[in-house]
Amino acid sequence: MLFQGFDLISALATLAACLLSMALLLAVSQQLWQLRWTATRDKSCKLPMPKGSMGFPFIGETCHWLVQGSGFHASRRQKYGNVFKTHLLGRPLIRVTGAENVRKVLMGEHSLVSVDWPQSTATLLGPNSLANSIGDIHRKRRKIFAKVFSHEALETYLPKIQQVIQETLRVWSSNPEPINVYRESQRLSFHMAVRVLLGFRVSDDEMHSLFTTFQDFVENLFSLPIDLPFTGYRKGIRARDKLQKAVEKAILEKPLCCQGKDYVDALDVLIESASENGAELTMQELKESTIELIFASFATTASASTSLIMQLLRHPMVLEKLREELRSRGILHNGCLCEGALRLDNICSLKYLDCVIKEVLRLFTPVSGGYRTAMQTFELDGVQIPKGWSVMYSIRDTHDTSAVFKDVDTFDPERFSQERSEDKEGRFHYLPFGGGVRTCLGKQLATLFLRLLAIELASSSRFELATRTFPRIVSVPVLHPNDGLRVKFFGLDSNQNEIMAKSDEILGATV
Repeated sequence: MLFQGFDLISALATLAACLLSMALLLAVSQQLWQLRWTATRDKSCKLPMPKGSMGFPFIGETCHWLVQGSGFHASRRQKYGNVFKTHLLGRPLIRVTGAENVRKVLMGEHSLVSVDWPQSTATLLGPNSLANSIGDIHRKRRKIFAKVFSHEALETYLPKIQQVIQETLRVWSSNPEPINVYRESQRLSFHMAVRVLLGFRVSDDEMHSLFTTFQDFVENLFSLPIDLPFTGYRKGIRARDKLQKAVEKAILEKPLCCQGKDYVDALDVLIESASENGAELTMQELKESTIELIFASFATTASASTSLIMQLLRHPMVLEKLREELRSRGILHNGCLCEGALRLDNICSLKYLDCVIKEVLRLFTPVSGGYRTAMQTFELDGVQIPKGWSVMYSIRDTHDTSAVFKDVDTFDPERFSQERSEDKEGRFHYLPFGGGVRTCLGKQLATLFLRLLAIELASSSRFELATRTFPRIVSVPVLHPNDGLRVKFFGLDSNQNEIMAKSDEILGATV
């Protein structure tokens, strides 16, 4: 019995020694990992490196980021300031917040910094994508893409986008059960991208297959770049290859550009614009550009659409003010949209609607920020950004910490009214679409889609939250509710149309 006691004590001592050794090894390796990155500072610059932690060897703070979401950056910013270093998705990174800091990064494109996405994102989007191009190649491709989102192009897309939104809302309203708004908004934006922007003639089954594949593609854009069979990175590569095959098939089956068609889509405009600029696109360039177009109008649009619906649910008075504006402008009458009233100039002249969309994008910016690489060592907030380091400028954090916005956590569209104009202090306090030479080219299309959705919601739908409380918001890969936001939609019946018609009469009398 005595010997058994000694054996147990010995085993426990051995276990304790092993655990202690492992803890010491981990502490030493973590310290060496920190020193490894501290040694990369530019010794010719007297400024210190940014504060921050590089986490554990190789994985850095990626696990912390995935678990904490937006709370990760907020906690580090509070501890280390507006410029701090970390290690995410397999590489060292300096995170930057604040209008002046972001302005210097964005306006320093091609001189101080160059675009640099995480390896997984760059690989999956492809070398021919606009997002990955730099220098003269980037300037030429932006010129080609600019025509796709021109005022004239938006005029041609508008009726088709409106039709897709109307059909979708009818389906939502006819569903006896609550819908998952985020998932269905993804379907809506994907439908808009594939059938309206690209003009692909695909069956419903093909559309569903494409949608599922594209979800796999988007969900793994920001995965760790570990190419093993079970990893998200490999799943993303498989989804990309499947998408490219489907896209090539759809392109080859499209009618010839602008010939024998009653509608010119964005892909037609892209091909035509490339030809006009003497840059005929290869099939590989077309495939990557097409997938990038879908991506640009998919995840972020679905995120913003969901946020818009959530805020209209939270703030019914905002919805009623939208209806009042539509009535006063002769767009909504007797509870129905007036035929031919939704022209691009009319939509863009709706001031309160514009304020609502701006406030949704301020408070619920779909994309957290963008990535750059320092081409030379430069200074931000009294610290050095060493040459070769990755820099991520933060959009959402800059909105949240900007001094020009009062009560930043409050949803208040009036802050963008002409009377208040809280964003007048400088454009880098408010940048939902980025800034500088890489400002999002599709921002006019995105805001048009959101305006049309808001108009249709205000004029043709009644909706209510199907859960007791609003869901928690998560930020990866884009901002969205963790359970998708469950909402019950109802079509407006004759009684509701009559009520809205009476409101029209009252408004007319007061005017």
